[in-house]
Amino acid sequence: MTSTRQRSYGVKAAPYGFLIPAAVLFSLFFALPIGYALWLSLHKVHVSGLGLGSGARKEVWAGLENYTDALKDSELLHGALRVLGYGAVVVPVMLGLALLFALMLDTEKVRLAPFSRLAIFLPYAVPGVVAATLWGFLYLPSVSPFYFVLDKLGLPQPNLLDGGPLYLALSNIAVWGGTGFNMIVIYTSLQAIPVEVYEAAKLDGATPLQIALKIKIPMVAPSLVLTFFFSIIATLQVFSEPTILKPLTNSVSTTWSPLMKVYRDAFGTGDIYAAAAEAVLIALVTLVLSFGFLRAANSRTKQEEAR
Repeated sequence: MTSTRQRSYGVKAAPYGFLIPAAVLFSLFFALPIGYALWLSLHKVHVSGLGLGSGARKEVWAGLENYTDALKDSELLHGALRVLGYGAVVVPVMLGLALLFALMLDTEKVRLAPFSRLAIFLPYAVPGVVAATLWGFLYLPSVSPFYFVLDKLGLPQPNLLDGGPLYLALSNIAVWGGTGFNMIVIYTSLQAIPVEVYEAAKLDGATPLQIALKIKIPMVAPSLVLTFFFSIIATLQVFSEPTILKPLTNSVSTTWSPLMKVYRDAFGTGDIYAAAAEAVLIALVTLVLSFGFLRAANSRTKQEEAR
């Protein structure tokens, strides 16, 4: 009887044993860093006198002071506005191209479909730092082959690293690198649609365009929601592209995006407490926007199912 109970207990406890490694990694590399960032955000350094000697700098409780300072910081606000403008270009263009490519690859008469899928997806496999460096040199007038060709043809040579065109230059890097991944997600959903649905539509006289607009796109709506969700998160966390282009132009400041502001405060000025508060605020904004969008999408899905 005792051995039977032990075996039963062992069987019940086995799943928890398999979860232990994941729980340990989650705690060490996710939960603890978040907790430490929250702790730092509620403290600050108090300097006595000239700040020299032992005990001249002490870590003291700051409460919500770092958060109020961050919310009043114009550089952080301007960085958030720049990211909103950047996202207004990146997200619709990237998802629009991804949907277009997925629909084109899902047609019956497409040629070289495996090669086309690989060619569209391949930029996503290029690390973001490498992609930003590559495009940075292509944008630089002194070394870009595009500017050389435009000069030989006598055409105007716009400076994509200055002023308004900078948004297009940064957006192009994100679109080039992210379209392939989103296309694969949407294309996989299209492949899961039963063939009988298309055959019934064809028997009713539907054209390929009508099938795409009235059958394919509505049926892959969950995938579109998913890709939109991840694209929004990636846009709010933009860091690599403007950081890599910064040495090539004076139009990109050290606080161009909110994450660049956090990086400068933490490692440039050494104010890790203010940087922690800014990082927590960015995380909260991302969480609120993500939760709000998913809730709106789920409510809309339920309303359509109720109909």
